[in-house]
Amino acid sequence: MTISSEKIRIRALALFTIAAATVALTGCSLLGGGNDATDGGEGTNTDVFTIQVGDCLNDGDVTGEVSEVKVIDCDAEHDSEAYKSIKMTDDEFPGETAVDDMAISECKSAFSAFVGIDYDDSSLDFSYYYPTESSWAQGDREILCLVVDPEGKIAGSLKGASI
Repeated sequence: MTISSEKIRIRALALFTIAAATVALTGCSLLGGGNDATDGGEGTNTDVFTIQVGDCLNDGDVTGEVSEVKVIDCDAEHDSEAYKSIKMTDDEFPGETAVDDMAISECKSAFSAFVGIDYDDSSLDFSYYYPTESSWAQGDREILCLVVDPEGKIAGSLKGASI
């Protein structure tokens, strides 16, 4: 599974017409910072495939292959909050571009219902975990949308925040 930051990527594409690079590894991947979130930071190490909508995560420094992230109580400062799960139904891996396109479309569509304001008017951003070709072969079909604040950590849920 991979994670990607949408607003930053869209803005970068619009401003610089640079294609976002993605790492296709087993498990989940994250565009952003370090490795698995198994050291440092608050939270409980949790298998990335067990994250549920409503979970808050300390995953801001995670990049590359992701098998675990820190799940933390939403009242504590955290990096992201899972707000939408999308299940892909294709039998064959449709390719990174198709998965990425679906993630962007579906996460953006679900953003306003969760945050309470249209994505384009919000100061918040979204990112997402999505299946890689390797994780797809192991049965992974989930895109998990995450809301993030580009300014830093958040305390409390962003559900209905309208910011």
